[in-house]
Amino acid sequence: MADTTIIKVDSKHSPKGADGEKYLASGKQVAMRMWENEQPGEPKASASRPYETVGYVLSGRAEFHLAGQMVLLEPGNSWVVPKDAEHTYKILEAFTAVEATSPPAQVHGREEK
Repeated sequence: MADTTIIKVDSKHSPKGADGEKYLASGKQVAMRMWENEQPGEPKASASRPYETVGYVLSGRAEFHLAGQMVLLEPGNSWVVPKDAEHTYKILEAFTAVEATSPPAQVHGREEK
């Protein structure tokens, strides 16, 4: 029989990760998180992660850097970070975005890698 469990997460009570991300709903194969009101500043440290990420900008602007390329992210834009790809972001205006990670980023220490 298929799993029919409904998971509802109220973001007001969501746990936060070490980098300030808010963890939202999470399943076995995919998880959501939100970066809320990230402020402009120096570029984030370059990182690569053992999961794929797709994101969607709700508000603000940021530069997304990946493999020598740069794209400007603005409200309504979405993006993909391939698994193990070295990348960084520079927030230009207070930035809010939702991301989905597969497999879930916060499971089995994947965030620390």
